[in-house]
Amino acid sequence: MKKVVKMGTKRVKKAFTLLELLVVILILGLLAAFVVPNIIGAGDKAKRDLVCSQMSSISSALDMFSMDNGMYPDTEEGLKALVANPDSDKYPAYSSKPYLKRVPNDSWGQPIQYVKSGSGFDMISFASDRKEGGDGEGADIKYSQCNK
Repeated sequence: MKKVVKMGTKRVKKAFTLLELLVVILILGLLAAFVVPNIIGAGDKAKRDLVCSQMSSISSALDMFSMDNGMYPDTEEGLKALVANPDSDKYPAYSSKPYLKRVPNDSWGQPIQYVKSGSGFDMISFASDRKEGGDGEGADIKYSQCNK
């Protein structure tokens, strides 16, 4: 901010000094260094938390399926077995209404994978890299590892 002050016949210009501008830039840089990393990681964490919530809802539907039919659907039948009866001979006690209206996709628009193991099951989202494995933000999300 420049201000011209007339003092007698002399003109005196007042402005910010270079040092003052550097201090302001330093303060803004420090604020950005603390705030930006927290904002950037928050979106991916929210997506991962949403996937765990979706898997929890699907797990409840799978538990109802198991209570009605005495077992969880096979891996090949997958989560689609919650939307429609895959085999009326195998599941004669299947509910008159589907356990889910539709199987939700994960936060990245990909289907959640279902794996039956013994008398239990697990679900997997391939996360942001959309392929099996990965590390960091691209690491697979397994229902068995979600905080339930």
